[in-house]
Amino acid sequence: MLLDRSLLPREQCAARYEVAARRLGLTGSHIHAGVPRLGGVRAIRRACQPLAQPFADVAAARAVAHDVRMPMGCALQDKTMDFDMLGLAPRLVNILKEQGITDPTPIQTQAIPHAMNGRDVMGLAQTGTGKTAAFGLPMIDALLKAGVKPNAKTARGLILAPTRELAKQIADNLTAYTKGSHLKVALVVGGAGIASQIKRLQNGVDLLVATPGRLIDLLDRRAIRLDETIYLVLDEADQMLDMGFIHALRRIAPLLATPRQTMMFSATMPKLMAELADAFLHDPVRVQVNPPGQAVAKISQSLHYVAQAAKSDLLVELLDKHRDELALVFGRTKHGCEKLYKFLESKGFGAASIHGNKSQGQRERAIEAFKSGKIRVLVATDVAARGIDIDDVSLVVHYEPPIDVKNYLHRSGRTARAGRDGWAVTLAEYNQHTTCRIIQRGLRLDIQPPIEVFSNDVRLADLRKFFPE
Repeated sequence: MLLDRSLLPREQCAARYEVAARRLGLTGSHIHAGVPRLGGVRAIRRACQPLAQPFADVAAARAVAHDVRMPMGCALQDKTMDFDMLGLAPRLVNILKEQGITDPTPIQTQAIPHAMNGRDVMGLAQTGTGKTAAFGLPMIDALLKAGVKPNAKTARGLILAPTRELAKQIADNLTAYTKGSHLKVALVVGGAGIASQIKRLQNGVDLLVATPGRLIDLLDRRAIRLDETIYLVLDEADQMLDMGFIHALRRIAPLLATPRQTMMFSATMPKLMAELADAFLHDPVRVQVNPPGQAVAKISQSLHYVAQAAKSDLLVELLDKHRDELALVFGRTKHGCEKLYKFLESKGFGAASIHGNKSQGQRERAIEAFKSGKIRVLVATDVAARGIDIDDVSLVVHYEPPIDVKNYLHRSGRTARAGRDGWAVTLAEYNQHTTCRIIQRGLRLDIQPPIEVFSNDVRLADLRKFFPE
C-alpha cells in the first residue's frame, strides 16, 4: 500500500491522525497533535517520539491509510509488522532474532502494545498462538528498562499456570528471552524438591513461574512474599478454574502489590471467568484472536465412529501413515494411557506416555524425547499434556473423546502451532455420539467426515481416504 503523495493541509492531516489514534484507545500524551512531513515508517516513529508506543502510532497512520493523504514525500509501505515496530527494546529484539523469531503472531500484535502501556489485558486465544511471548516480552522489556534488583524472597513478576508441564514450558521460553541479561527466572512446581526451590528464592527473582499449589506451600513456609510483585499473569485461566484452583487464586490475590499490572489469558470464556477477571483485573483491554470456543483455523478436524474392538487397529493404521511425523494421542485414564502406549510399542512405534502416575522426571524425559524426535508418538491424559508446546506436532488423536468443548480445544491446540497446519482426529464409539454432537455444536461447525464403523473386522484400507495425507 502506497499513500497518495498529493498535499494535504497540516491541520487536516493532524486531525485525521488524532481520530485514528482515538480509535485505537490512545488518549492524552499518546495523541500526537501535529504531524510534520513524514517519510515512511521510520520517520513516523521519529516524529512521534517520545511516545511510549511507536507501534500504536504506526497503526494509527495505517488505520486511515485509505483516506489520509500525507504531505509530499510520504511513502508509507505496507510492510509486515515486526517486533521492532512494537516498541520493544533493541536488545530484546536482537535476542528474538537470534532465536529465529522475527514476526509477531496476531495475539502478540494485539496484546503487546497495551501491555507495554501498562494496561491490564484479558486475552482470548487458543493454545499455540504465542501467548507466552505476548505476556512475557512486555514484562521483560519493562524489567530491563527499570534495572531494579529484586529484594530477598520477592518476585517482581509472577506467572501462574495450571500444570507443571505448562509452567516449565513458560519458564523455558522466558529464560530464552532473557538470555544474556541480568534478569533471573525461577520455576516452582509440585513434584520437585521444595528445599532447592526455597534456596533459589532466597535472593529474590525477577520472574517467578509457579503452579498455584506449590506457590501456596512456599507462602506458608514464608519462602516468598508477593508484596513487591507488580506484574501478574494467569495463563490458561479456564483450566485453573476446572482444576479447582479458584480458592488458591482468591488467597493469592490480596497478597500482591497494588497497584499492579495483570494479564489473563484463556482459550475459552466460562461464566466463572467473569468472577476471576473482576477479582484480578482493573479496566482491562480485551484482545481476541479466535472467537471463544473455536479451534485454530489451520486444524483439519474429522470424527470417526468406531467399535471399541476396532479402535486400536484403526489407530495403528492412522499412525502408520504418519510415521515420520509427531503424533499426540489422548486417553482418558492413567491406566488406559499406559496400556495403549505399551500396545503401540509392541507394534513397532517409538512411543512414550505421560500421566499422573509418572514422576516429574519421567514426564520431562518423555516430553524431551518427543520434542527431539527420538520417539514419534506420545500418549497422554488431558492434564499431563497441558504444557506440551512443540511446533512439529502435526497430528492429534482423541482416542477417547474429551468430555466437553474446552478439553477438545485444549487437546486439539497441541497441533497447528506457530502457523503450521495440523489434524485432529476423534475416534468415538457410537454410544458417545451425544457428547460428540455437544462438542460439535459448541464449536459451531461440523466435524467432517463422520464415519460409522461398527464391524470388528472393518476393512481399514477402505477408510484410508478419510485420513489426512
